[in-house]
Parts: sequence; structure tokens; C-alpha cells
Amino acid sequence: MTAAGIARLAGVGRAAVSNWRRRHADFPKPVGGTETSPSFALAEVEAWLRKQGKLAEVPLRERVWQQLAGHPEGPLTALVHTGCVLLLIHERPTVWLDASAGSDARLAAMLPGALEKVLTPRVGGVRGRGGGGVGGARAGVGVGAGAGGVAGGGAGGGVNAAYGRPAVSGAFGQAGVNNGPSNPPAVNTGSASPGVNSGPETSSVNSGSVASSVNSGAASPGVKSGSVAPGVNSSPAVPGVDPDPTAPGVNPAPTVPAVNSSPTASTVNTPPAVHNDPAVHNPASVGGDSAAHNASTVHSRPTVHSTPPGTSATAITAGSPPTPALTPPTGPQLLPSAPLLRGAAELAAEIGARQTFEFLLGRHLDANPRQYTLTPAELAGLMADLAGPARTVLDPACGTGALLRAVDPRPGQELYAQDNAPELAALSALRLALHSRATVRAAVGDTLRADAHPGLLADAVLCHPPFNERNWGHDELAYDPRWEYGFPARTESELAWVQHALARLTDGGTAVLLMPPAAASRRSGRRIRADLLRRGALRAVVALPVGAAPPYNIPLHLWVLRRPDRTPAAPEVLLVDTGRFAGEARGGPDWEAVREAVLDAWRAFAREGRLAERPGLARSVPVIELLDDDVDLAPARHLPPAAVADGAEQLTQVRERLGETLRLTADLTPPPADPAPPARWPLTTVGELARGGALVMRTGGNGGHARVPVLTDHDVLTGTAPSGTLPESEEEAVLTEPGDVVVPVLGGGAMARVIDGATGGAALGRNLVLLRPDRTALDPWFLAGFLRGTANNRQASSYASTATRLDVRRLHLPRLPLEEQLRYGARFRALDEFERALRHASRLGEQLVRGMYDGLTDGTVAPD
Repeated sequence: MTAAGIARLAGVGRAAVSNWRRRHADFPKPVGGTETSPSFALAEVEAWLRKQGKLAEVPLRERVWQQLAGHPEGPLTALVHTGCVLLLIHERPTVWLDASAGSDARLAAMLPGALEKVLTPRVGGVRGRGGGGVGGARAGVGVGAGAGGVAGGGAGGGVNAAYGRPAVSGAFGQAGVNNGPSNPPAVNTGSASPGVNSGPETSSVNSGSVASSVNSGAASPGVKSGSVAPGVNSSPAVPGVDPDPTAPGVNPAPTVPAVNSSPTASTVNTPPAVHNDPAVHNPASVGGDSAAHNASTVHSRPTVHSTPPGTSATAITAGSPPTPALTPPTGPQLLPSAPLLRGAAELAAEIGARQTFEFLLGRHLDANPRQYTLTPAELAGLMADLAGPARTVLDPACGTGALLRAVDPRPGQELYAQDNAPELAALSALRLALHSRATVRAAVGDTLRADAHPGLLADAVLCHPPFNERNWGHDELAYDPRWEYGFPARTESELAWVQHALARLTDGGTAVLLMPPAAASRRSGRRIRADLLRRGALRAVVALPVGAAPPYNIPLHLWVLRRPDRTPAAPEVLLVDTGRFAGEARGGPDWEAVREAVLDAWRAFAREGRLAERPGLARSVPVIELLDDDVDLAPARHLPPAAVADGAEQLTQVRERLGETLRLTADLTPPPADPAPPARWPLTTVGELARGGALVMRTGGNGGHARVPVLTDHDVLTGTAPSGTLPESEEEAVLTEPGDVVVPVLGGGAMARVIDGATGGAALGRNLVLLRPDRTALDPWFLAGFLRGTANNRQASSYASTATRLDVRRLHLPRLPLEEQLRYGARFRALDEFERALRHASRLGEQLVRGMYDGLTDGTVAPD
């Protein structure tokens, strides 16, 4: 654990920990980290703090978190191990009780088998491309399985199976793919079949036999193969690339006969040859990522691997099998995690397995904010609601699984996920499995280059893709069949994700993508945008308020797309602008207002196909109006201005209110200051008052379960109502009460706010400290007034970094009897009322000036 963790355990600042290290020779020595940021052993720190009387007991939550953060393999590995065990506890608690009854070695030895029985039915495997992963169904038994895969149904033996081991329960008698020499026949296989979807007299690729090829045309030479080896996905009579005259095939095992096949066996379950079909939209990835591996695959379009004119068929090659997101860890891998797993199980007994995992994952994400681009829970819920109810849902860039977690559960639901980061894909799979009863199929890989779900046609696609990527596969994917609406430019990676989402939708399915605003107007993407409009694929563009999602300084867009079916394309597109709901603080927009406005407009538009104009908020625009040279889809460009809230009548009302406020401000102006000699009071500190019980000190930052308004540091500085949000967490939120004093700790300003009845009940946001005084000993207004002293703040602030941080414990205030405190408190309260009136007058003045400018320029206000 770090010095910050020690400070959290002891309830002190980091400076106190540094002092302890210098002053106490017996303070634990660092066991890792760096010279500037050392790490310490939790057990040693706990023992030392208890010996010094600074710690009664480490809370269980903190103990588990510190064990996870200090795991020798890193917190991500520890999170995966913990998530697997929590899923076991959630699904089969008695199995965990039995395994955990003995030593750590026994626990590590028993867990892999128990975890496999839980992970197989819940997490499933990778669908498509001939691999099922753990418990994968259909085309293929297992991906990278040491024994050819486990419990896989459908056609095919194990993919990349270890040498000399048979496939298990492979149907239709197809030999294993990429099997080494001396493979025995598949077990429980059906009748002899030389290949899947193969033409006559074609040889297999990468197999240990001369079985027929997969998806190959008749008598077509292979890729990097000998002159007599038929190819993969090749056209007839096209010569091979990089041929080796002495090589009979690609990685073949010489002279090994086909398994359970005869030289004249006819093809089993073979559709017509697909390479001679015209280039029809095809959702499957190029190079063997075909739904034709399993003719019975649900929601699959036929694979069409047509060769572009003038291009060799060998330019499109088979991709590597997808990697399952999650495989059960082995005993040696789990042994170092045994103490952590026992602690997590103990915490799960208190708050539940799902809540324990959410707590640990949320704590890790909060501790590493720059490593992850997160989708706020409120935005994820809005995107899921726009997509509507769905049985099969795909997120091709799943991250931590926030979007799929927001989907409303349904019976028989299947959630598909993929991410390029192995740890995130694994965490998403565990998070989703703990969250619902849906079957989860998650994979690792670059979605655009190596789609793990090529045969999938989902009811809904939700995606928060990476923005502004140049290296997304532009050169390799030039002839990919997913580009039905046009080949995206190198600078238009977002439009590649849009078309990938459409390719994975069933007819009539809905996709919702979070997009940068530039994607709606860049000239390089105007042709694709135009085709999306003409064919009715793009149904709505929603401009979100600033601060809705990272990057928080940009108003991002939501694109709602629908896979066109046989019905005529809709002639209008919905444009919505919710910029008016941006919050004044860093806490984010008014999500309740955003959600209500967007969903109300979308549902009305979906029912009628058009929407009556809502000035400044939403309108449905005929497609023909957007098909100009720019095809600019930014809602702000096409929405009429809001009904002049600053029109002549409204401006008159604003002016009257401003006059009243200015008169009130004049009445509240403080009287002239009477000079007095400097006071010499006995002083105390906030820290001493907290230790003596005169006040309670709390820090904010946790959202809890209740969705309540959040008071941010910006709200305190500007005197506005609570406007922020916090992600839901297992730690209870700190709720304010009337009479509390709230102090911001960042920014270097001298500010404190007394909570009134209107603000009471709000959750305390980040970078705020709450002081709850004992009203029989300490007046809140007296406390807040003295905390605002400039000199007081300067002596209690740290200037060691680029951001000034206030140590509230070091703030001074005089020791005065309660009667004297009340005298000062009344004066401080009058100053606060005067300050509020000034701020209100300033806002009204700005509104009046802006309204006058707008009214004069749009003709609603006469110049005379």
C-alpha cells in the first residue's frame, strides 16, 4: 500500500505519514514502489498503527482493497481472479465453502475445476469463426483448447487443439482445424465429411489430413501453398501467392489420411458456392469469418466473399481465431491471490458478491482515472433506452461493460462484447455475468481488423468507440464487405465503427453510438453520411450537453441508426440539441432533463415518422434538406432558435427583477466598518475540535445507491444549487444537513458555505470537506466566517504542486464563548446574504444584456 493508503487508514493527511517515517525509527520499511512513491506491506503498517494507538482495526473494505492494490501480479489480474471467485460464490456458494475450508494450497488446487463449471455456462465462448471458447456452441469446440475444446456443439473439432488429442463431441465428423500430425479421429463424430461448405475435390487448409477445404472454390490454388494445394476463399484458377513447389499445403501433416472421410465422400451441409455470388452486403469479416461454418446459426446472413475486380483472391486471407475474454486461472496463478479471495468472500457475505465486485472495480477505476475512458452510467442508460428492448445485444468496444450493463434484462438474453484490451474484456465478462442471468460471450481482439462475432446479427448494438484513430485498419480493410455505405477515409475511423455496427444488426435492429461532433460535419465523410441518409440507416442525431462524457469539454453526439428492412426508407431524420441542459459545474449536465427531452422526442418520432418542431430542442428534418455539398448533421445548424425566452415581454420581466435585486443589494450593503485594535484570541484548529468532539469531519466523493443531487465544489464557490452527479457506488454517500459547513479543498480560494434547508439532503461531491458542528458548542456561521479568512487559508494550504490544496484540519479559529460566537455569526450571515444578492444581480444583468443583443439582431426587439 502507498502513503496515501496509510493516510486513509489512519484518517490523517499524507504529510502526517511523512512525519511518522522521519520521526519513528520503527516505522515499516518500504517493500516496493519507487523512492518518491514507496509501497508498504499492509500487515506491517496495520501492526504499527495499532501499536501507536492510531488504528483500532482496518475496515474489511479497506483491507480487501489494499490486498488487491498490492497484489504481486497487479490489480487487474487480482480483479479478474476476484471476479471469478465472486461469480462462483454467487452461483454455487456451497462449492466455495467446501474449497475454502482447507489451506490456501488446497483452495488453489480446487478452484480451477470449480471455476470452469461456473464460467462455461455463464460466460460462454466466442461465437463465429469456428471457435466456441469455453463452452462455445456451434461451429467449433474450443479456441486454443488443450484437449480440443470442451462441450462444444456443432460442426468441427477443436481449433488450435494440442497435438495428438481428439476433439470432443464434434458434430458432422469434421476433422479438427490446425491439428498436428497423428491426430486420432474425432470422438462422437457424425458421418464422414471432407469439409464444411467446400466445393468438390478441394483439399483442407492447416489440417492434419487431406480433407476438403473450408469455403473454397473448385480446384483453386492455395495461399502460400504448393502448386497442388487448393486455396482458402479463393476464386477458380487463380494462382497462389508465394508458392512453394515442394509444399503440398499450408502447414500440412504429410500423408495423414482424412479423419472419418473417404476420397469420394460428398460434402455435408454445403450451401452453393459463395465466391461466385455478386457483392451483396455481408456482415461477416473477410477471410473465413463466415456464418457458413454453421448453416443453422441464428440471425446469420449468407457469407459472400466476392473478389473485387482486379484483385487477387489471395489478397483476402483467413484471420486468426478469436481469443475468449476469460479462461479459468490455474492453481499456481491463484495461489498468491488466496488471502485476497478469502477477504473478498468475507466482504461478499456482508454486502453481496455483485456489490463487492462493483466496489473493487469502481475503486480501481477511481484510482486510475487517466488509464480508462469511461461511459457515465447516466449516458449508458440513455443509450440503452434509445436502443429499446433486445434479446441479443453487442458492444464491439466494451471497455468496462457499462453499456451492456445498462441493458434491461430479458429472458434468454445474450450479451456479446469485444475489446482490444484483454483485461477489460475479462472484467466486462465477469461484471455482466454477475449483473444479470444473460449469457455473456466476450472476446479479445481488434474489432475492425479481427471481428470475434462475424456471423452475429444482433437486435441492438451499443458502442462508445475510440475517437480520432488513424491506425484503425484503413490499408488492410479496403475491400471489407462491411463498407456498404462507402469506404471510410483514414481520418474517419468513427464511420468505420458506424458501418460495423450496421453490419452486425438484424433487419430493423437499432444501433446507438457515441460520436465526436466532428463526425457530423467533416468533409471527408460527407459521402458516407449522404448514403446513410438516402437509405434510411441514420435515424437521429442527438447533441449532448458539455460534460456528458469524456472528453468533457466537447459536446458529444449520439447517432441512432437502424438497419433498413424492406420497408421504404423514412424521409426524415430527427435532430435534437440538449445543450441547454449543461450544468454550471464540473459535476455534469442535468441528466434527468436530458433523458426526458431525448426519449420523449425519439419515441414520438419513432411512432409517427416525424416530429412537430420544438424550437431550440428538436425537429425532424426532411432528408432532402440535408443532402447538400456539406451534408452537415450538427443539430444546432438546423434547429430554429428557442422561442425567444429573451423576447420583449420576457426582457421586461428580467429588467424588473434586476431592479428589485439591485434595491435589495443596496439595502444589504454592510455599514461602514468601525476600526478596532487587533484582537489577541486564544486559537484552536479544526483538527483539535474534531478530536475533541466539537464537530464531525467528513469527506465526499461516493455516490451510494440513492440518486440524489450532488453538491460540487463549483456549486460552493458560485453559491448555486446542487448540480453534480456521482457514479453509483457501494460506499454510502455523505448527505448534507442544514447547519453543516462545507469547504472546498482545491483551488486556493477562501470559501466556506453553510448548508440551508434548500440544499440539505444533497450528497457531498469530490474535493469537499463537510464539518458538522455540535450546535451547543459551536455556531455554524461563526465557524464558516472565520474559515474564510485569507490569511487563515494561506497558512493551511499546500503549494507543493501545481494545484493548491487546503488542509482543513490546520485552519484556525478563536476560542470564544457561544454568546460571542453568535454575535460574529450574525454579521457573517448578513455578509452571505449580501454576497448572494450580488451574484443574483450579476446573473440577471447578463441575461438582460444577452437577451437585448439577441432580440435586436433577430428583429424581435425594436431599437426605439
